[in-house]
Amino acid sequence: MRKVLCVEPVIFLYIFASSVTSPLVQQFIYRRLWEEEYNATFVSDTNVSHCEENKSSPTYIKQKAVQEKASVFNMQLDLTGAVPSLIVAFVIVANGDRQGRKRSLVLPSMGALIADICLTVISYFSFSLSILFAVAFITGLFGSMATFLGGGFAFIADVCHDEKQKTTRIAVVDLIFGVVSGLAGLSSGYFLRGIGFTWTFMIASLLHVVNIIYIIFFLEDTVNVSELQDQAPVSCKELLRETFSGVYMLFKTAPYKKRVLIIVLLFTFMTYLFTVVGGSSLFTLYELDEPLCWNEVYIGYGAAAFTSVSLTSFLGVYLFSKCLKDIYIVFIGIFSYIGGMVMTAFAKTTLLMFLVRVPSSLCFMPIPVLRSMLSKVVLTGEQGAVFACIACLEVVTGTISLSVFNILYAATVAWFSGFSFLLSAGLCLIPLAVLCWLLCKSWNGEDLALLVPEEVSSIESADS
Repeated sequence: MRKVLCVEPVIFLYIFASSVTSPLVQQFIYRRLWEEEYNATFVSDTNVSHCEENKSSPTYIKQKAVQEKASVFNMQLDLTGAVPSLIVAFVIVANGDRQGRKRSLVLPSMGALIADICLTVISYFSFSLSILFAVAFITGLFGSMATFLGGGFAFIADVCHDEKQKTTRIAVVDLIFGVVSGLAGLSSGYFLRGIGFTWTFMIASLLHVVNIIYIIFFLEDTVNVSELQDQAPVSCKELLRETFSGVYMLFKTAPYKKRVLIIVLLFTFMTYLFTVVGGSSLFTLYELDEPLCWNEVYIGYGAAAFTSVSLTSFLGVYLFSKCLKDIYIVFIGIFSYIGGMVMTAFAKTTLLMFLVRVPSSLCFMPIPVLRSMLSKVVLTGEQGAVFACIACLEVVTGTISLSVFNILYAATVAWFSGFSFLLSAGLCLIPLAVLCWLLCKSWNGEDLALLVPEEVSSIESADS
């Protein structure tokens, strides 16, 4: 059977299935907590959710209590799965340089399949929400979204040899991520209204099964694993030593300028991701609360609106990369995000909440561009190490960000629910300051592109 080097279908299916279930899990938790608080079935009509706007009403107070409980519960759930997924992401993605990229794709898919099956059972039999903590921990042992994307981006970096092609193709993956997650978010509302939680989780499970079959039987690995199989097997201790030594040598043997560039770019990526993940994770709870009081269909519309943001961000990367250096593209994207978050903090009508996507139209540009910049500055054999660092940063940063912003939202929702969005915008000053320092040092995108050929030529001359 002839295999292919096309990883985009794998990313499409995984993101679609995960994005269908992600907003539903939040709504499932919210509804169950609501029913426990009110001791009654959750009510949702065709226009708005069951939402009280009279601040003097006892129902309004209970409503805020449900908001706080749901926020804290989601934070605890994220922390439970973060620790094991952090270790798995680092080990699996870093070892991809020697043992292939397919492991970092198939393991998270299997973990997501287990999670969706468990969600199906919990929903159907109305089991306790506490079981979700065990599900999150077990799923974390198989990796997470960071492990999957880390392997996917490393896969693309192996295939692409042209630097501009690498930037564009990484941006394509982020485009797929945004468009598919938006379409899945839109579909999730109709799935929930049409067939309920149980069957929606079942459909997501079947999509993961299809994805696993494609990865195992149809996707060709970019690393020649057969050569490694002929070598003597190594112990787990030696495997861990090789894993950590690969990342350690990435920094130790690199020239000073390259080492500082990697650290600065990783820090910039981490700080910007912290603000984006934290701010965007609150949208569902914010939309469920007054005065918006959205139902599941409107929440789906809101998630789908990010499709246009992903598309405009991709077009921005594609067009700006022809005339601007990478670092300036990152600047534009950060300022776009700041404008969107400030507007979100004061969005009190449905129309204004949808219009938030206009100033945010380029906010996703920094993420693929920073990934591409990091990929350009390292050698071919170091791609797994650098994407392992990125994957670990995504897990750690995402977990801390979700915890901080969910706790902050729970503490501030009663007096100003938009405070967390203003904070998210303000924290963007940190990556902006770091990038300004990088510009003052005259270390720009051209330096990143020049470092790799110099090192490759020096290594080749040494080998000869």
